[in-house]
Amino acid sequence: MWINRRLDEWIKLDQLDLDSVECALDEKVEDKVAILQILELYFLYFALSREVTSLKMTRHQKRKIDETHVEGHEELDAASLREHEEFTKVKNIATIELGKYEIETWYFSPFPPEYNDCVKLFFCEFCLNFMKRKEQLQRHMRKCDLKHPPGDEIYRSSTLSMFEVDGKKNKVYAQNLCYLAKLFLDHKTLYYDVDLFLFYILCECDDRGCHMVGYFSKEKHSEESYNLACILTLPPYQRKGYGKFLIAFSYELSKKEGRVGTPERPLSDLGLVSYRGYWTRILLDILKKHKGNISIKELSDMTAIKAEDILSTLQSLELIQYRKGQHVICADPKVLDRHLKAAGRGGLDVDVSKMIWTPYKEQS
Repeated sequence: MWINRRLDEWIKLDQLDLDSVECALDEKVEDKVAILQILELYFLYFALSREVTSLKMTRHQKRKIDETHVEGHEELDAASLREHEEFTKVKNIATIELGKYEIETWYFSPFPPEYNDCVKLFFCEFCLNFMKRKEQLQRHMRKCDLKHPPGDEIYRSSTLSMFEVDGKKNKVYAQNLCYLAKLFLDHKTLYYDVDLFLFYILCECDDRGCHMVGYFSKEKHSEESYNLACILTLPPYQRKGYGKFLIAFSYELSKKEGRVGTPERPLSDLGLVSYRGYWTRILLDILKKHKGNISIKELSDMTAIKAEDILSTLQSLELIQYRKGQHVICADPKVLDRHLKAAGRGGLDVDVSKMIWTPYKEQS
């Protein structure tokens, strides 16, 4: 059975309240002292196991491989995978400070060994360097010249900006971003070869600078037409439409590249819900306005959504019928309205007139 590991954390022995435990115990271990001794042995064993695993993991971490989702696990044998899952089961950093927010983390992230004893980390919100103590961050902020992510600003509309960061040109920033993102993504495998990726950082801007609210990444060259590898909206900025904005932005980039796109697989359950909602709103809005016949290929050309994603979305809405050897879209206006209402709001719109962007393959 799959269990949600969000917010799981290790606790110390003195945090256990055995007085409130009511259960039938064998007479040989009824005494609480005996119970504590057993627990101490267990925690000692597990701590030693984690130390051994940590030494092995640092060797694994030196391998340079692409940034993907869980596909990276395919390269591990069963024993290594079990070891990796055991080591990363519970979060290691409890909270982070990023800008004006103190954020409780959700998952494990493989920070360098020198940060193993940290419960809280302090991030510079502009360069994403992280430190153990508040005083270190304060000293850093007095010297840090950045007021926005590195890279090129490719979009600005009102108080929102998007920056494109090349993982090869800004390797430290990209790696720090991966450390940060892993704290909130259960199934993201963090890798160290970020050279092959572009990172798109969405920011809220004010007179103090551009503050990251989320990001997505994509491969510079994808033979599978992937237009998004990883996506995250930071917890303080969730439920504001930014996730939908990031998805929409990835498709606008695909349109400018003149190709269809699709998110990298496998999608998490939440990721599938987000994408299915986006695909539903975009496709039904077109079908509602369109007069006459329209094919799946035409929908794909108009939206940059891959034909397979269009087909699966319309099938899930029961808007596809198979007649005379081909798929036919059945778009009853009342049915479309019902599905659009169920899909909810579309989030923030991407104003394409505010985009200034050149596809990577055309950049000199």
